[in-house]
Parts: sequence; C-alpha cells; structure tokens
Amino acid sequence: MTIVLRLDRIMADRKISLNELSEKVGITNVNLSKIKTGKISAIRFSTLNAICKALDCQPGDVLEYQDDEGGISDDRHQRPQTELR
Repeated sequence: MTIVLRLDRIMADRKISLNELSEKVGITNVNLSKIKTGKISAIRFSTLNAICKALDCQPGDVLEYQDDEGGISDDRHQRPQTELR
C-alpha cells in the first residue's frame, strides 16, 4: 500500500502559490514544500484540515491510495506520483 500526495495538482488547479498556501495554512514554506513533494512520513490531521480548508477540497483530493502492484486506484490521474514515505 502506498499513499500518493496530490497537493501539487490541486495547487495548480486552484492557481495558488506555495507562499500563499503556507500563509493560509499557517505553516512554513519549507514544511509545506516537504508535504507537496512527498518528503514526509506522516501529516497531522490539523494540517490536512487546514490545507483542505484553504483549498476548498476534501482529504481524498490531496491523498490517494495506490495498491501494491503499482496501479493507481483512481484512473482519473495519469501524472507521476509523489509517494508518502
């Protein structure tokens, strides 16, 4: 099981910069960049909540489950994946 982060896609869809989102969420650019690039092993629910509130989205829009065979569970996305480590 792999959890794939889709924050970059949602930010692009909403046309919001890393700086603007970090201000709205209340975390540093560095920490938000780590979330965006998947260089994290966990995320607090409070942070996920703040991201979803700022982007007007659901947690499932930010996080995606990928099965062990490498297939994406949701066929809508064909972009390279950023994995949560």
